[in-house]
Amino acid sequence: MDRLASLRREASGLWAGGRGKLLIVIALGWGLLNGTRMIFPVLLPSLSADFDLTLTTAGFLVTLIWLGYAIGQVPGGVLADRRGERAVMTASVGIATTGLLLVVLAPTAVALFAATGLFGLGLSLYPVARITALSELYPKRIGRALGITMAAGDTGQTVLPPVAGAIAGVLTWQVGLGLVIPVLVAVGVTIWLTLPAAADGATEENGGFSIAGARSVLAELRDPTLLFMAVILFLYIGILQTFSAFYPTYLIQEKGLSPAVSSTLFGLFFAVGIVAKPAAGTAYDRIGIRRSLPVVLAGAIVGFSLLPVVESIASLVVVTVLVSTMLGSGAITQSYLSDTIPEEIQGTGLGAVRSFASMMGAMGPVLFGAVAQRGYFDEGYAVLAGLVALITLLTLRLPHEE
Repeated sequence: MDRLASLRREASGLWAGGRGKLLIVIALGWGLLNGTRMIFPVLLPSLSADFDLTLTTAGFLVTLIWLGYAIGQVPGGVLADRRGERAVMTASVGIATTGLLLVVLAPTAVALFAATGLFGLGLSLYPVARITALSELYPKRIGRALGITMAAGDTGQTVLPPVAGAIAGVLTWQVGLGLVIPVLVAVGVTIWLTLPAAADGATEENGGFSIAGARSVLAELRDPTLLFMAVILFLYIGILQTFSAFYPTYLIQEKGLSPAVSSTLFGLFFAVGIVAKPAAGTAYDRIGIRRSLPVVLAGAIVGFSLLPVVESIASLVVVTVLVSTMLGSGAITQSYLSDTIPEEIQGTGLGAVRSFASMMGAMGPVLFGAVAQRGYFDEGYAVLAGLVALITLLTLRLPHEE
């Protein structure tokens, strides 16, 4: 009964004052964008066949999404500080939708790569605006609120890739990917109409483009804790991007699974995140990053270590669930950054840290693709296990929270 009463209090706190509706809209946009992004790994075999891509060039296609995602986060953060979250999130959905349409219509590999990069750039504007909006709405519950929106992202990643993969198997990959476009348009309109103009509450003084402003931001970000956190975030993002880029392809080529089964396991990976992220966000709010993050990462160390040696579908399900526990890391690390970066440069600062981490991590898929192409798929996953263990050790070096 006490547990149920606690859950009711949390739900009431998140919904009070009309904030719940805004939380749902923000989470809906994030869920759809994330789900669309993860359709690409499921469609990589089809894209590779149509455009004659190798594992290395297929990895570079995914890398382009993450590079675009990295590049736009600094301007996205600056614009969130200056112009407000509503405008930035609406623009994000609009640009991503345009890129997706161009991907579907791409006549050549060059056009495919360019359109994919545009999609990633549009996607990049959303995450920082989402975090700053939530930090304003829920200053005492940022971990919980961010965990819910990230769980919405995993819901999209759980549902959309298997659906798109199934449609592509029956029809074409263009149809599987293109069906998302009208939904994206509807969500973009909803964001603009639902988030109030007052929520844009930005001023011209916040986070400008001036050299003096940039120097001020850089001075704040030279804090050793923030630099240390940027390294942790870079490693985590690189691991997640690398794993998600090639997991369906790995299951098909190395484990002999059908595309339908591989896409279902890929969806399961994100399904666990629906539970893991809110739980991790709540754990962060209660016990801090030093005690919550190592627990979240432990399953991934075991899962990556076992992946090369297991063969049956049942064991692959278990390993997928173990690896997916690391998805809770995002709710913890980004809540910590939101709490640590000074409020007056929160959007710009978050954008800078996330952009650095995402840009460095974006190299993971193309490097992993080159390794896999040379026959070292399994060895690559052993390296990922070691990197997760390294993140865990680095977390223990963070200062104690007050």
